Amino acid sequence: MSTCRPGLITCLAICLVLLFSSSGSAGEIHLLTFDGPITPVAAEYLVQGIQTAEDEGAEAVIIQLDTPGGLDSSMRQIVKAELNALVPVVVFVAPAGSRSASAGAFITLAAHVAAMAPETNIGSASPVQMGGASMDSTMSKKVTNDAAAYIASIASRKERNPEMARSFVEQAVNLTAAEALEHSVIDIIAPNLPALLDSLQGRTVHIQEKPRTLETAGARLIEHQLSPRQKFLKRLADPNLAYILMLLGIYGLFFELSHPGALAPGILGSISLLLALFAFQALPIDYTGVGLILLGMILLILEVKVPSFGALSIGGVISLVLGSLMLFESTEEWARLSLGVMIPSVIVFAGFFLLCAWLVLRSQKRPASSGAEALIGETGRVVQAIEGGTVPGKIVFHGEVWDAIAQEPIAEGSRIRVAGVEGRLAKVELIVSPSSSNLSERNSS
Repeated sequence: MSTCRPGLITCLAICLVLLFSSSGSAGEIHLLTFDGPITPVAAEYLVQGIQTAEDEGAEAVIIQLDTPGGLDSSMRQIVKAELNALVPVVVFVAPAGSRSASAGAFITLAAHVAAMAPETNIGSASPVQMGGASMDSTMSKKVTNDAAAYIASIASRKERNPEMARSFVEQAVNLTAAEALEHSVIDIIAPNLPALLDSLQGRTVHIQEKPRTLETAGARLIEHQLSPRQKFLKRLADPNLAYILMLLGIYGLFFELSHPGALAPGILGSISLLLALFAFQALPIDYTGVGLILLGMILLILEVKVPSFGALSIGGVISLVLGSLMLFESTEEWARLSLGVMIPSVIVFAGFFLLCAWLVLRSQKRPASSGAEALIGETGRVVQAIEGGTVPGKIVFHGEVWDAIAQEPIAEGSRIRVAGVEGRLAKVELIVSPSSSNLSERNSS
């Protein structure tokens, strides 16, 4: 009896170890929450989240999604990570009022389990030509067929309705949660996350063609937040903010070029432009619009340097307005520039350069305030008679004694006006002679 005890104790220990090790991995579900357009930031966050769940041996990873769509390249990165994941991926379109449109439909269909909350919708995945350029019929057909085949292949692999998936692309069909469940586009409708976990309990999914049963009862949720860097970059992927950063960058570089050595405008302008360029990578940019904005900037700067009586200013403002309208040409709401941002920005931007041009023009018309030219027109008094011709006399003006010549003789005590200056010799003309001055004084008395 005593000889059996060590073996029994060893068996119990092994069972306990296996029990605790298995419950540790089964009890963890990673939660990724993303709200916004599918951009490189979204791809980085979701792909890294799936990889982390794989590395930590999680029971599953849930992506709670609300998106209007986004970039094809970023969407394909996420879909590829889902299809090749070694951990079950659940996409949950939630909370109520959310959507999984355009690129979001591809991501939802690629999940091992697709779920939606009530009062959500999915679909409208027709491809849109980013960059504002219109597609001809041949190119449009090629792009549409490519997207339709891609989404149908995803749906078929996940045993979902490939024909309905095709209609998302070819006909821009959009379904409610109930309709999506009825047409076998999704697997579950759940009002919230706890209800979703209850529905997932015991469900079998296939990971790399091998069946796996989900154990979600009492699971511990581990939520992955966007890192501060990702939050910052996500905020940058806003067309309105990117547009303002671009204009601030142009302002800064203009100030630096106008006042070399100021440093601060050039540094801030360069940073703003670099941030704008990063944001442009995550947005559907029409580079014709960028070119028109740069042309408008050049024309307005030239108006400051080379006054053209308004011609350069008019051309610059027109170019700036057209470039702003074309910069984010897209049917996607998230990728359009708000008129409420564009119009004030154009007015301020163009108004600044027009004000600079007006100030330059006014300064050119203003009389000189220093140097020899500033002395012309000043009045003074003759202290030594001027003989006329090239024989100089003496005058006093501005508290200084100057040699002066005149075309005609001018008597001592006369009031004169300076007509020109050559070195230290002033050319003057008579205003009032001494006799006229005395006569006026007697008449007044």
